[in-house]
Amino acid sequence: MQKSSMWLASIFLAVPLLAPISVSAQSLLQPDDKDVAARGAEVYAQQCASCHGKNLEGQPNWRSRMPTGRMPAPPHDESGHTWHHNDRLLFRLTKEGPAAVIGNNYQSDMKGYAETLSDQDIIAVLSYIKSRWPSHVRARHDRINEAQR
Repeated sequence: MQKSSMWLASIFLAVPLLAPISVSAQSLLQPDDKDVAARGAEVYAQQCASCHGKNLEGQPNWRSRMPTGRMPAPPHDESGHTWHHNDRLLFRLTKEGPAAVIGNNYQSDMKGYAETLSDQDIIAVLSYIKSRWPSHVRARHDRINEAQR
């Protein structure tokens, strides 16, 4: 693992210790709710696919910094690291943006969507993403969430 990737991974591992979000536990990801996932697919296509890929594949070389020093958009399929983060952190990263959540002058091309998407739309997008993961990845993500409660 490259030094920059290890540093970024350590930041993301520390982020769950930050203040919790205001969304209630029962309103977080709902990948088995077909209506929520369908709404999420629509929002994802409009707001996320241009960077994270039509099929959740992310940008090429997503683990290596771009010439700007920023990281490319990671995949949201099972090959990426999205499922390594609990629901609350995923929600915060989407709503507030990585730079705001990570702090320490972290730079990211991803903005926060607080002004663009409702909390329900953010949950729908994340639910759609999770609905696309294989069952063994979903089960691991569920265990990550359980450990954070």
